[in-house]
Amino acid sequence: MKIYRLHKKQKLPITKAQAWAFLSSPNNLKTITPDYMGFNILYGADRPMFAGQIIQYIVTPVLGIKTKWVTEITHVQEGDYFVDEQRFGPYALWHHKHFIKEIDGGIEMEDIIDYKIPFGILGQLVHPFLVKPKLNEIFEYRTKKLEALFGVYK
Repeated sequence: MKIYRLHKKQKLPITKAQAWAFLSSPNNLKTITPDYMGFNILYGADRPMFAGQIIQYIVTPVLGIKTKWVTEITHVQEGDYFVDEQRFGPYALWHHKHFIKEIDGGIEMEDIIDYKIPFGILGQLVHPFLVKPKLNEIFEYRTKKLEALFGVYK
């Protein structure tokens, strides 16, 4: 069983409170997701984030195939971090940790995603040229979108 890890960091010139207010609102996921992915929340974004929260949405990750994705927010330390885990969706495993810490002149966000591709060896074969580049593209979009919204850290 091959488990992959995506690790990203981004600095923004905002306060920790501003970062938390934006990042902990499930409704803002659509804002930081590329339009072509057709991200649409079906249920669960009507309250502030809490442990045990279930969020259902539709996303089109690859090849125009619409996929229902169900995520549970498993851990929340208000202002500092939260963890979401896929319950149903395109991955065999998806465990995403989001950390926010104060730094001089702003905050640093850190994302650590541990994931497993379905379909055994076939999934492992397509990972380097389909899944990994797509995840990097999504996070690059997010980086640029957050900079457009909040400014570039200097």
